[in-house]
Amino acid sequence: MLWASLILVGATCAVAAPVARAAGRAAGWWLALPLVVAAGMLATLGSGTVWVPWMPTLGVGFGLRLDGLSLLFSLIVLVIGALVLIYSARYLPRGPNASFFVLMTGFAAAMLLLVLADDLVLMFVAWEATTLCSFFLIARSGKDAREPAIRTLLVTAAGGLSLLAAVVVMWVGTGTTRITDVLVSDSWAQPGFAIPVALLLAGAVFTKSAQFPFQAWLPDSMVAITPVSAYLHAAAMVKAGIYLALLFSPALAGELVWSSLLITSGLITAVFGAVTALRQTDLKALLAYSTISQLGLLVAMIGVGTPEALTAAVVHTVAHALFKAALFMLIGVIDHEAGTRDIRELANLRIRMPITIGALALAAASMAGIPPLLGFVSKESMFAAFVEAPGPVWFPVVLTVVGALTAVFTFAYSGRIVLGALGGRTATRTIPEAPALFWAAPGLLAAAGLVLGVLPFLLDALVAGAATSAVGAPVDAYLELWHGFNLPLAVSAAVIALGTAMVVGRARVERVTDRLRSPVSGLAVVDATRAGIIRFGGMVGRTTGTTKPALHLGIPVAVLIVIAAVGVFTIPRLPAVVGDPTEPIDWLLLALVAAGTIAAVRARTRIAAVVVTGVVGTSMTVWFFVLGAADVAMTQLLVEILTVCVMVLLLRRLPREFAPSRAKRRRILPAALALGTGAATTLGVWALTGRREMSPAAEFYLSEGETLTGGANIVNTILVDFRAFDTLGELTVLGAAGIAIAALLYSRRPTPVRSSRLLRGTPLSDAAHNSVFVRTVARVLVPAIVILSVVLLVRGHQEPGGGFIAALIGGAGFALLYLAAPSESAARIRWPFLALIGAGIVVGTGTGLLGYFDGSFLRPLSIDILGTKLTTALVFDVGVYLAVVGVVLTALNLLGRQHHTEREEGGSQPDPKPDRNPKSDRASRKVASR
Repeated sequence: MLWASLILVGATCAVAAPVARAAGRAAGWWLALPLVVAAGMLATLGSGTVWVPWMPTLGVGFGLRLDGLSLLFSLIVLVIGALVLIYSARYLPRGPNASFFVLMTGFAAAMLLLVLADDLVLMFVAWEATTLCSFFLIARSGKDAREPAIRTLLVTAAGGLSLLAAVVVMWVGTGTTRITDVLVSDSWAQPGFAIPVALLLAGAVFTKSAQFPFQAWLPDSMVAITPVSAYLHAAAMVKAGIYLALLFSPALAGELVWSSLLITSGLITAVFGAVTALRQTDLKALLAYSTISQLGLLVAMIGVGTPEALTAAVVHTVAHALFKAALFMLIGVIDHEAGTRDIRELANLRIRMPITIGALALAAASMAGIPPLLGFVSKESMFAAFVEAPGPVWFPVVLTVVGALTAVFTFAYSGRIVLGALGGRTATRTIPEAPALFWAAPGLLAAAGLVLGVLPFLLDALVAGAATSAVGAPVDAYLELWHGFNLPLAVSAAVIALGTAMVVGRARVERVTDRLRSPVSGLAVVDATRAGIIRFGGMVGRTTGTTKPALHLGIPVAVLIVIAAVGVFTIPRLPAVVGDPTEPIDWLLLALVAAGTIAAVRARTRIAAVVVTGVVGTSMTVWFFVLGAADVAMTQLLVEILTVCVMVLLLRRLPREFAPSRAKRRRILPAALALGTGAATTLGVWALTGRREMSPAAEFYLSEGETLTGGANIVNTILVDFRAFDTLGELTVLGAAGIAIAALLYSRRPTPVRSSRLLRGTPLSDAAHNSVFVRTVARVLVPAIVILSVVLLVRGHQEPGGGFIAALIGGAGFALLYLAAPSESAARIRWPFLALIGAGIVVGTGTGLLGYFDGSFLRPLSIDILGTKLTTALVFDVGVYLAVVGVVLTALNLLGRQHHTEREEGGSQPDPKPDRNPKSDRASRKVASR
């Protein structure tokens, strides 16, 4: 039943567009029906749980849970959503409204998933879905809606990040993502766990429910059309924060940080919203600030955390959903019929809408807390909870006084709504009553507030179930309109008396409130934050928008050094080194690497730097062979060979010599970064290697690898079986790099190929004759290299080899073909190298999709053919092979090609001058300027 209700609402979203195209705005009636059915299904079910694995290795699942709290919010989402859709069938203009209905039903599905989710990850996904639906619904509301939509998205997305951090902390701290298990975990007793989670959850609650200091987005979002405001910004989306706070109340009720944050922010928001509402002349803006105020009271009640306070919060959640959705829709009716919702303009109209105004007065009276409406019952419950709040003597007094003050202002702005909507008596233009289908839905909600106020016991079971879930213990709810003469009743009477006085003296109240201005605009803060983020992003982008490799390497290298420095002071006691990890050959190879590195730093010419860098790479290759890492050694050797080939192509276009000298101060920072990186790497190797026999992961791969994959080469099975998804990601990055090389070299004219003064005019400058020997050798070697490449590809699962190594060998064969070209121009190997890159990625991804036949992406499938076991891992390796060969061909074809102007001018240019000294460059510019 749980799945059925959720699928039904999701299917409603799926068919919303065709239904809207077929039925026009009347689609609201048809789309409301599944929501009502889903509400009936959940109400009939009452409770239940469902768990379907989603990411079983991580313990994440599609978990749904229906308890008292989720049932209450589900009914709010579905019933009010259905009424808003019915209301939309008369409110919307005739014409294309498909996007509206898709987004509204999509929001209903996301909100229902949010309140039913029993998994932290699933709850977060639904939370973000409601944010996106809100953004799109606001953004589609007109040309002036773009900026408010962006501001709303900025604030609510920040809350989403806070919730994401809370989800991660709870996941790690409790070891599960199932909310049922998280709430009863012993981890909540640890302050180091509970306090960070409380702070992060509070951030999510405050942003979603428009609490101080994040309240500015809600009034700003009132540019959205009335159905959106009535559903998202009055009854449903803003209640997501309330639901989140109630959901985690059992775990955080005793946490001082949680209670302090919610009570302080809630009371500030309640007073601020109520006072600001009194200054509004736009009835919709007034309702927006009143929503902020009422949500503030709800948050404060949850912060008190007693069973009485949480029960009061549940009752007020129901009351607020009823009267606020009704008020928004009824103001929309008046706006639709009169063409304005501004109190000053309505005063010039004669409003003859008795039913609409009557329903409006009924809903406003419920918001004001006037008996016998449900709003009075909820306000009485709130005052009772505040009066009995535990803590110091002054604490319940402060709560009661601030709550009563907010209630007085609520009464005053409720009267302002009704009196403002009545219009003037002497106006010449008369506004007649709206059609019945227009006011029927909000009238039903207003009437429900009256019925449930007179007969509040009808809500006992629903409120008791929700309060039990919020408290974490059984709660009995006995709602009554009359509790006898007590302190909460006296407070209510005082509120009504003072509120009436404010309504009567509203002219004087307006003069006072007009002088009350906030020193800081919330929207200005949001805009400044947004501008600051954009500026910071631009600053970060400028550091990467350069062609200088040093600037790209500087930041990650500096971060590595900082991490190492922190590690020096925080690293725990290390175990002893196991045995003697070194041999004499290791020191010899280390000396060769060090000598090559020093020689590369001191090299004056580029060719010398390439040669001595090759010494370093070759020494590392030998070292890998000595250590028994044949696959790694072969990869390193082949990379060194191809690097030399590519560097030769580059050196043809670069000066032979580096700059003769550089200012010392310009060499200090690179030297410091280089030495710091070396020290950080040395520290990491010393601390993390050689201190245990074998890791559990290594033991698993060695003991189970061949059994699970059918491959004896553990390196290859890790790459294409166990960690194939990582390999696919690296393959994609490699392909993107190849495409970037192509795009860069196609878009820029390369530096001309330099000629050699030494060879000019000699037989060695005749490329056609000079390449005879290489071409003769190539005829023999290239077929052998290609065959070897294929053999290594096929056998990689059992012996050293694999797709990457085979591709590098194949690339070496293509490089030999390139070098054997009988001309000075580029020896184009006319294969579609970019297509090869794409084909490799497609093959790898397609292999992953085949894995779904056995349950998961990239799971290897195997088949026995004539006693030989073949697996999809070989096909995946073919994808690796194609992509790597494509990148090699890209480099050979594009780095080695000549520009057409070079061929027209004879194929080469004079030797470019050596790199110039920066100091002499500056001196030259100074002389030129003089």
